[in-house]
Amino acid sequence: MPGALVGVDWLGARLGAARLVVLDASVGAHRGAERRIPGARPFDLDGALSDHGAPAPHTMPGAREFTEAVRALGISDPDTVVVYDGAGIYSSARAWWMLRAMGFDRVAVLDGGLPAWTAAGLPVEDTGPAYDGPRGSFTARPRPGLLVGSETVAAALADPAAAVVDARTRGRFAGTAPEPRPGLRAGHMPGAVNLPFGELQDPDGLMRPAGELRAAFAEVAGGRERLYFSCGSGVTACVLALGADLAGYEELAVYDGSWSEWGLPSPLRPVATGP
Repeated sequence: MPGALVGVDWLGARLGAARLVVLDASVGAHRGAERRIPGARPFDLDGALSDHGAPAPHTMPGAREFTEAVRALGISDPDTVVVYDGAGIYSSARAWWMLRAMGFDRVAVLDGGLPAWTAAGLPVEDTGPAYDGPRGSFTARPRPGLLVGSETVAAALADPAAAVVDARTRGRFAGTAPEPRPGLRAGHMPGAVNLPFGELQDPDGLMRPAGELRAAFAEVAGGRERLYFSCGSGVTACVLALGADLAGYEELAVYDGSWSEWGLPSPLRPVATGP
């Protein structure tokens, strides 16, 4: 595994190898689409891989539930996992971060996702992601601090050594564009900075080079090395986490509830508007 990101050539040369598992982590309109990289299995963020009893969507399941869901995909601890999604690099980074948060490091995101794979003329199957083989022996080993709650984020907002970086669009951050989820206030956390996740990708949907990623984060975070990421529901915040990892940052955390939690009416979670 060369790192947190692999290209389509790397995966194409190894597809079908023993102990290599390919996961489709698509959400929304791409979820369950009748097209997959051969043998891809469903890492279902809209299904078993989220805690549906939590108030915010896409909340990380507990260690026991996560272990059960990942074993059901036939994944074991010695495996190498590559995750992609149908949008490019959108929800695949969330699956990568969740696996890392549960102690599994042999995982990478496919650069450019399914669009890059098909653009390269590599094979696809006209069926949705599926798996009905033997169970794996994966065991979750949670790492505290990679996924955090609102209290930790509130403390980070007051910490001069930390930056809270919001992956939403500039309009949603400023409060000039409506929130897609009902009941949420418009705007952002006071003291947060904005770096829309799409700005980390080039026009072809590939992640920008490490030097450009470092410059993008330095522009909003200055010299702060401790970075916390937020978005709408904890999904595209992980694209920022991926970009920061590629840029060489080491102290990274994702706010699991993100704006789906912070944006709810509450005097304990203030909201600012404007750029």
